Amino acid sequence: MPIKRSAPDISKRNAYLYVRQSTLRQVFENTESTQRQYGLRQHAIALGWPVERIIVIDSDLGQSGASAVDREGFQKLVTEVGLGKAGIVLGLEVSRLARNSTDWHRLLEICALTDTLILNEDGVYDPSHFNDRLLLGLKGTMSEAELHVLRARLQGGILNKARRGELECPLPVGFVYNVQHQPALDPDQQVQESLRFFFDTFRRTGSACAVVKAFRRKGLLFPRRLKKGPHKGDLVWRELPHSRALHLLHNPRYAGAFAYGRSRTRPNPDGRTSYTKLPREQWTLLRNAHPGYISWERYEENLLRLRENAQAIGADRRKSPPREGPALLQGLVVCGVCGCWRRCKRAALLAVWRAAVDAVFGEWAHEDWAAAPGAQSD
Repeated sequence: MPIKRSAPDISKRNAYLYVRQSTLRQVFENTESTQRQYGLRQHAIALGWPVERIIVIDSDLGQSGASAVDREGFQKLVTEVGLGKAGIVLGLEVSRLARNSTDWHRLLEICALTDTLILNEDGVYDPSHFNDRLLLGLKGTMSEAELHVLRARLQGGILNKARRGELECPLPVGFVYNVQHQPALDPDQQVQESLRFFFDTFRRTGSACAVVKAFRRKGLLFPRRLKKGPHKGDLVWRELPHSRALHLLHNPRYAGAFAYGRSRTRPNPDGRTSYTKLPREQWTLLRNAHPGYISWERYEENLLRLRENAQAIGADRRKSPPREGPALLQGLVVCGVCGCWRRCKRAALLAVWRAAVDAVFGEWAHEDWAAAPGAQSD
């Protein structure tokens, strides 16, 4: 396999062998592919590189090639090529180096500027030559398209199973899969009673905060299934936070419905993932798909109650949930000047009533009542 271009200084640089597998499962199961990648060292030796100058970069084993953000090995390779330390880059195929056109063409550009060759099983290429660079660019595009086709096939199969309600998604606490791989209520009676007490308390109080307070007042803990770690799947009991209570009330699984596609994930440039909630019209929703803790009508009533409660802090702030206590007009009195709700944190009920009276019949009432924000409705 002769080198197409005579460059006496190239053989004096290092040869970098890049080894990668997409997942840890492939690392343990697809051992033949890993051996083939390490076998490229013999090609570098045949081209004149001594063994001590063949540097193997295999720190990206188990990392996807769709992005270079989390691939320290690929970033190191690009850095070494940019510093002019690499004479040749070895990879089993283009997809081993990158499955993203941006990362691949950036590597080609740097290789062309530093006179670095690229070797794979098909031959040796010089990115500074137009024909070689054109061929490598097409291979990179095909590699990215191959990843898109694989994802489309997998996603199509997932959506098809979801439309039938047969997709096994992670179940929330209170549900397990039975021997027929269908969702069923958790056989643990303590878990069932905790969930029933949760939904009954919300129906009685109409507030997620009131549910959390009820659990804490009675000294009750709430069940939770660990989703990752060495104890994945184990049941633990912890205090019920407010965010957890809202999540349970919004989850249609507890109404016996199968829902898929409630949110969309999107990778960010920094390597993180953003989640976007989708409207119900875009869900794959099947009602009465399995037993639940509440009915679908009860689920809709809970969502309506939550929306009404949220209006207390929303833009219009026209409603708030009724609270406990004998105070008059609690949750209804709004300041006519600033539009803020009249709240009582530590003052007595008399102080609350005086604040409400001052807000409505204070010194500003006669002069500024017509111009006060919300005066007509308050």
